[in-house]
Amino acid sequence: MTETPTRAPHGRTPAFWYGLPHGYVQIDLDPPLDGVVELVRQAMALPQDERDRAEEVLRFYAATVRALNAQRVQSCALGLHPNDDGGLTSSVLTITTVPTSGSHAKAVIASLAGTAADRRDVGMRPLELPCGLGFLAEEKRRTIAPGRPPEGVEGPRTGLVWQGTVAVTGPGGRDIVMLQLVTEAVDQADDYRDVLLGIARTLTYTDPTQPVSGEIQDSPAPGSAAHQVQSDFG
Repeated sequence: MTETPTRAPHGRTPAFWYGLPHGYVQIDLDPPLDGVVELVRQAMALPQDERDRAEEVLRFYAATVRALNAQRVQSCALGLHPNDDGGLTSSVLTITTVPTSGSHAKAVIASLAGTAADRRDVGMRPLELPCGLGFLAEEKRRTIAPGRPPEGVEGPRTGLVWQGTVAVTGPGGRDIVMLQLVTEAVDQADDYRDVLLGIARTLTYTDPTQPVSGEIQDSPAPGSAAHQVQSDFG
């Protein structure tokens, strides 16, 4: 379990940390040019049948990074976990900051949390997290899926996904921080909801690697992100 700092590619953005459960790998949304060049070189050196697939993966990665950066995504992680069929189930975690133009983020979240309390029947509920008041929203929806569509089918391939979103007030009350988890394993929505809530409970705006002033700590401070990670993910 690791504490993951955010990057800051879009000017002023909140600094926050959170814990990633086992099975999740951070995706580099700002890859260095020499690294990209090396990936392309390796892909071009593959046999023809493998090269086509590698080029498809690289194009998909490039398009994904562009789309995530355009949406102000601060962090992205890919999860792969064994399923009952002997294969792997994937999920994608993204964390985004949303500015509240002309509004105070805390007031916006309080209003949405109040709405969530009245709309539990549509997949919304308020949350009290260590980092502040928030709300959870979830839905099952059909969306574009990676890969080629079946032969004879026009248009992009689609699939049903479960999508969970947690929104909380960012540091200083200027922005809203949104954590979103998406997976095609809609029958495991309860499990992935627990994963999302566990990650949300570790979210902090205080660097967990810094000791409390005047104290020397051998273990995470109670209430810190590191302590929450231990509590939620072991």
